[in-house]
Amino acid sequence: MTAKRIDVLDLLRGVAIMGTLGTNIWIFTSPAGPAGVLDALGGTGAVETVLRFLSNGKFLALLTLLFGIGLELQYRSAARRGAPWPGRYLWRAGLLFAEGLLHYLLVFEFDVLMGYAVTSVVVAYLIGRSDRVVTAWTAGAGVVFASVVGLVTLALISDDTPASPSRPGTLFTDGSYADQVAARIELAGFYRLEAVFIIPLGITLFLLGARLMRAGALEDSARGAALRGRLMAAGLGVGVPLNLLTSFAGDDWVLVDRYLLPPLVALGLLALITGVAHRMSRLSGGVPGFARRGLTAAGRTALSCYVAQNLIASVLCYGWGLGLAAKLADLRPWWTVAAWAGICLLLATLSALWLRRFRRGPLELVWHWAYTAPRRRLAAADSSGR
Repeated sequence: MTAKRIDVLDLLRGVAIMGTLGTNIWIFTSPAGPAGVLDALGGTGAVETVLRFLSNGKFLALLTLLFGIGLELQYRSAARRGAPWPGRYLWRAGLLFAEGLLHYLLVFEFDVLMGYAVTSVVVAYLIGRSDRVVTAWTAGAGVVFASVVGLVTLALISDDTPASPSRPGTLFTDGSYADQVAARIELAGFYRLEAVFIIPLGITLFLLGARLMRAGALEDSARGAALRGRLMAAGLGVGVPLNLLTSFAGDDWVLVDRYLLPPLVALGLLALITGVAHRMSRLSGGVPGFARRGLTAAGRTALSCYVAQNLIASVLCYGWGLGLAAKLADLRPWWTVAAWAGICLLLATLSALWLRRFRRGPLELVWHWAYTAPRRRLAAADSSGR
């Protein structure tokens, strides 16, 4: 059961990572780039709106749930070892924040890792508490999050909101890499506003993911199947139709469309993907097919793939790279879909090849080295003192 559960978790991570690119690719392929994010994620026709609906916010929410599941596994591991909690996990969160900060400055304006790092510190102190405390925090953070989204949505409807920051329209088509880094520093307040939504949403979904793990949502068992059935009914039966409506409701509903309804859909996706994976595993005798191997490999190298997909998209789209966002603007939305599919296929293939020789992805190896550095120094000090 443990091996299968971890395998399914890697598969889910791979799907979530590829799915987040499904949203971000619209930003990269817009000639205005991240500075025109509202236009990049807004509707410009029925076909493009439906294509964006398929990924917008849903896989970010799925990834957030999976971070909560990962935190639960870290907590269990510490409990088995008798190690203090949160203990070394706080160093882990600090490294995640540093990674996110570098990713924001050097690669992509809408990094989520810094928000996850802050959220993980809060949740680390909650995850071992009583069900009553966890339920109260989950509900409280959810109410705060929904209230913020509701208030900002009302402001958008009444047009009582500030405009996007003014930047040269050619920053992402003609600007240099250094210009873009400087803009990220200058406009950090604007680009980091997403944390207002990610942190309270993250607390809710981290805790919910941990509780779903405990309830057996990833198990290939009768109780797991029953729970997944309820999640699919809510997420796919209710969440999907409502989210489709908000996708066509206009720019004023962008926050509801991206942050409020997608978590409900993500619960259904988590259940659906897990159930299908278990069924296919039984039918194939546990031998994964090509698609599952690629997605699982991407999930095992999730951090590397997350950074690499944004870096590759930057090189393809921005003026200091190939500049395809401007050159192929008339071929949207189809070249956007092709770019997403090509990057996903490339990363799935490279991840699978990399894991034939290494246990971890490239960035995961660096990250693990940094995470274990304090223990190595302590061990070296103990050895020299004997």
